Amino acid sequence: MSENTRTIVIDGEEVTVPQEYNLLQAAEAAGREIPRFCYHERLSVAGNCRMCLVELVGAPKPVASCAFLVKDMRGGPNGEPPAMRTLSPLVKKAREGVMEFLLINHPLDCPICDQGGECDLQDQSMAYGRSGSRYAENKRAVEDKYMGPLIKTMMTRCIQCTRCIRFATEIAGVSELGAIGRGEDMEITTYLEKSMTSELSGNVIDLCPVGALTSRPYAFNARPWELTKTETVDVMDAVGSNIRVDSRGGAVLRIMPRLHEDVNEEWISDKTRFVWDGLGRQRLDRPYARENGRLKPIDWPTALQLAAERLSGKPETVGVIAGDMNEVEGLKAAKDLFDALGVKNIDCRQDGAKVGTGPRESYLFNSTFAGVNKADAILMIGVNPRLEAAVLNARIRQRWLNSDMKIGLIGAAVDLTYEYEHLGDKPADIAALSRKRSGFIKTLKDAERPMIIVGAGALAREDGPQILRAAGELADAIGAVREGWNGFNVLQTAASRVGGLDLGFVPGEGGKTTREILDAAEAGEIATVVLLGADELDMTRLEKAFVIYVGHHGDRGAQGADLILPSAAYTEKPGIYVNTEGRAQLAERAVFPKGEAKEDWAIFRALSARLDKTLPYNDLNALRARLIEELALFGQIDHAPGAASAAGFEVAGIGEAGDVSDAPFGEAIADFYLTNPIARASKTMAECSARVREARAELQAAE
Repeated sequence: MSENTRTIVIDGEEVTVPQEYNLLQAAEAAGREIPRFCYHERLSVAGNCRMCLVELVGAPKPVASCAFLVKDMRGGPNGEPPAMRTLSPLVKKAREGVMEFLLINHPLDCPICDQGGECDLQDQSMAYGRSGSRYAENKRAVEDKYMGPLIKTMMTRCIQCTRCIRFATEIAGVSELGAIGRGEDMEITTYLEKSMTSELSGNVIDLCPVGALTSRPYAFNARPWELTKTETVDVMDAVGSNIRVDSRGGAVLRIMPRLHEDVNEEWISDKTRFVWDGLGRQRLDRPYARENGRLKPIDWPTALQLAAERLSGKPETVGVIAGDMNEVEGLKAAKDLFDALGVKNIDCRQDGAKVGTGPRESYLFNSTFAGVNKADAILMIGVNPRLEAAVLNARIRQRWLNSDMKIGLIGAAVDLTYEYEHLGDKPADIAALSRKRSGFIKTLKDAERPMIIVGAGALAREDGPQILRAAGELADAIGAVREGWNGFNVLQTAASRVGGLDLGFVPGEGGKTTREILDAAEAGEIATVVLLGADELDMTRLEKAFVIYVGHHGDRGAQGADLILPSAAYTEKPGIYVNTEGRAQLAERAVFPKGEAKEDWAIFRALSARLDKTLPYNDLNALRARLIEELALFGQIDHAPGAASAAGFEVAGIGEAGDVSDAPFGEAIADFYLTNPIARASKTMAECSARVREARAELQAAE
């Protein structure tokens, strides 16, 4: 037995557990179930619900197991190991008493409460409570509080567990929730009853053990037992958060997080959680062709024939741009088809970035998200992780809170929910930092595991390749890449970007990039442009070209298209997505595509037959087999390469040599809630966006 462990007796059974465990954790390690309301393993200990009481042998009264550490237990007078009981009559009576007090003022709302069927209080009152109530007085009532368009409150149900307060303060880093009053007058509220502004605020819904905080958009839509639950992957950003999609009758009604310690822990952003209503609005459910300036519905054979005619010309006059939410299989089928046609003007970087053609490590988050927990210094370059990867930002905040890690930022000075040293806002400040001998550069050089995080927005500039080179040279100077540790990271913002770059969905020799395709289309040199869900473009530049749009929403791309081939959204098709760590993950179909929409790979397979370039696969399994045969990494599901190739990665040679621009770094994401077609179709996201604009206007007026 090591010095850090201790042997104790739980219900007569000896177990050895770490000294730093609390009694609740020790009991769970021994297979005992301890009820709790306020305790959560990712939050600080509050010890205020008292539901987790256990009997400590030798103690005069029961103790709260969440707040009592194993190392503080005392042994018997004759050297017996310390002992506790979790199933004794004293414990049973104590739990019944605590539950009775909790239920004294709790309303009988179960038939109309959205938490019904998923309520910890409901479950534990049945398992640990008394069979009847002895309370006959009037129950207290609490006025509901406004917390914004996402969270519905019914504060009379609140049991003051304070989980929501601790989450907002500790994880989200936005101290907007607190308690007022004392005793029976205590109430949880936002300050001045303003809307919560955190991008992670929806997680308090999962944390609330009663129905006090529930989802406003989901309210009264369904009961949990009516829903079909599908485990899949999020595509709102490049984190690849693991999610569960709950659907009924072909409609998605709710999105919730799944536990994945190495990716999103158990949190998801508000955009991921609440964007689901956009999946049912402004959908493309049949093919359309533009006739006399207006889009008119047509059938699939006609649409495929028209597309084939437009793609049968010279390959130099065809351009292909992929969007941000495409699965790997769809990109693979498209690439195979256009390779067969000889088209070299293809690009999966619709933001215009010129990076991603070097070694794989030059566009990955090589440290992995879990690696943030080991870092002792971080330099961010042209990135705002709070908006670009909210869940990752929460992980960085936790590391900052619980260690001596120092953080520096070269870029726009924004609120990241933690302290950092602002080192400049221009690309030239990267090289200037490396020339210094003291200050933050010394912190990076002295760090055992330093990290550099470069934002995708910084690399989408005209001088993006030069910025990448400067960041690589700095990483080399501080020793960020070494055996067993790769601290050079690029934080992508598009779910499909890494998969597309891995496939080689970039211009062939002599081919045009996204910006060059737009320039050539504007000049009339490119006659046909195929958009694979690419909506973040200036469509006025494509007015001279014939635009074929393959996508699922009537957004910018569809509005400027001459031919629309409707495809499935991410909840409507199985697929592989590769997150910014290089981790391939499987997404599953939750509901079927709308109307006549088809999966992307099936559209290109059917189109290939019309062009006499029939692709060599007839189903998804055959396509995946070919995909994995050509690139094995797509078969390594849930594997992030991390620092596996750090020793052979020449970080100083990536990017392109040259001068950087004097223009300061801007914000890669202008509006967190409206970054893609699904979000722009969502009423909930529109409300959130309007709320943020109003808050900014009030702040400017106050200044």
